Order: sequence, then structure tokens, then C-alpha cells
Amino acid sequence: MPSVSDAAGSPASGWPTAGVIDTLIGFPTDPGRTYAAIRRSLRDTESREHFQMPAEYMFHDVPAQHDMDVDVGIASTLAEMDTYGVAIGLVSLSGNPQLVARALERHPDRFVASWSFDPNEGMAGVRRLVEAHEVHGLKAASFFPHGNTPQVAIDDPLAYVYYAKCVELDIPVFVTAGIPGPRVPFRSQHVEKLDQVMYDFPELVVVMRHGAEPWTDLAVKLMVKWPNLYYSTSAFAPRYYPQAIVDYANSRGASKILYAGYYPMGLTLQRIFSELPQVPLEDHVWPQFLRENAAKVLKLEGVA
Repeated sequence: MPSVSDAAGSPASGWPTAGVIDTLIGFPTDPGRTYAAIRRSLRDTESREHFQMPAEYMFHDVPAQHDMDVDVGIASTLAEMDTYGVAIGLVSLSGNPQLVARALERHPDRFVASWSFDPNEGMAGVRRLVEAHEVHGLKAASFFPHGNTPQVAIDDPLAYVYYAKCVELDIPVFVTAGIPGPRVPFRSQHVEKLDQVMYDFPELVVVMRHGAEPWTDLAVKLMVKWPNLYYSTSAFAPRYYPQAIVDYANSRGASKILYAGYYPMGLTLQRIFSELPQVPLEDHVWPQFLRENAAKVLKLEGVA
């Protein structure tokens, strides 16, 4: 497997050579299947009828996606990972369970599983989360407040039973925070809502996804305050990483920022790894950002 520096050209001596851990990666599949749930809540014609993915207006050159043979889809993602030095990818079982289960079974050294829950499902959803953990050894759960119908806010009581179960299962939860890309209301994802959750669940490990904008300064302040609150760079091309996050990583937050891509949902790994060398992270931050922090949060023994 090529190293990151082989694929992108080393911008700093601190880049890891053992491989990146990507905390948001997937497999090529039919967008109609992937985004079926969020499409039900979209109202504008452009989003409903013309976009391949609901936030397409925010991205350039969205990777083409379509259903393909399961093994071909897995091989396609593995080839991208190998090209750009990604050793391990966190993949969600919720979108295409058959494909992801096959990937986990055949490549347990390359993929680890997460499960996306919808708090509207109540205890039935909790049981599905537990079953997925028992069968696939989940390393994480994920929650998209804006993506459920009806929406469920970060601090909504409906979500609390899932947070409690994540504590019991000893897995982190990745929570989308900030104004969502799809054209739906944002109130459910205001970053300030994390403050109450972290207070009520001091043992819960939470990783923010998808930017936390425009409240990145608040996101940093909350990470300083709460030891179990983290941030991942999912869905952002490196040239658009928020300055507040880069500054925090270079100071007291080196252990709090995790790399995440967005392949193939919205970004190619080629674009991500061609832009990463221009991100002004200090040498000592790179191995933590690209690998070590994720290994710690996901409890990947012997990886960090």
C-alpha cells in the first residue's frame, strides 16, 4: 500500500507512513437509494428533480454513482484507498447493508462499521443498533438530525435513549452539526445544542461532522470545555477547512480533530489528497489528524 506521502507529496515530515484512517468513506451506489430518506423532506424543484445528491449545489465534480456488482463496488473503493494511502475506512451499514456487510467480512483489516440511527424509530431503532453491534462489532454510531423526517434535534429527548445506548455499548457517536447542505431547516443542528448533551452524558464520545459552520468558534470553545467532544473534517475539501479548526489543531486541539473525507458522496480522494499538502498544520499534528485520533476514538487496538 502506498503511503500518504507517495500519493500526495509530503508537505511535512510528520505525515504518517502507516496509512490514513478515514472516518467517512463509502462505496459507489445508486444515489436514489442513498438519499431516499432526505429526499422526502426536500421541497424545492431543483433539489428534488435535478440533483444527484441533495447538496450538489455546494460541490464541484461530484463523483458519478450508480449501482454495481457488490464485489466491484468494494474493489472500486479499495483501489481509491490504496492509491491515496488510506488504510482503514469507517463505513455505514445503514445505506447498503448487503454491500457493506460483504466488505466487512472480506476485508476486516480495511473497513470498520458504523450504524446511522433515526431517533423517530424509538426502541425498535435501539434494538436495530444493538443487533448491528452484536453482528458486526460496530465501532461507532452516527446521527443526522436534519436527515430524519421529522427532524430530531441534537438535544431532543428522542435522541437521548440512543446516546445512553452508545455509552452502554462503549462506542462514539458522529453527529452532523451546523447548517446542513440539503435545503432543509438548520435549527436541529445548532452547535450550541451539543453543550447540553455533553453535560447530560459526560461519558459519551461525540464527534461533530460536516463542518459546524457558521459556529466553528463555538465548536472550538465547546471542545475546550468538554473532553469527549471532537471534530471531523467530513464533506469539506481541505482548501475550505475552517480557519478556527486549523488554528485549534495547531494549538491545544491537536488531539481533537479527525480526518474524514466524503468519497464517493461528494468529493474524490484525488481532490482531497491533492489539496491536503496546502493545509498549514504543524508537523506534530499530521499523524494525530490523519490517524492517531481516529484510532483512539474508534478504539482500534494496535493501530495508533
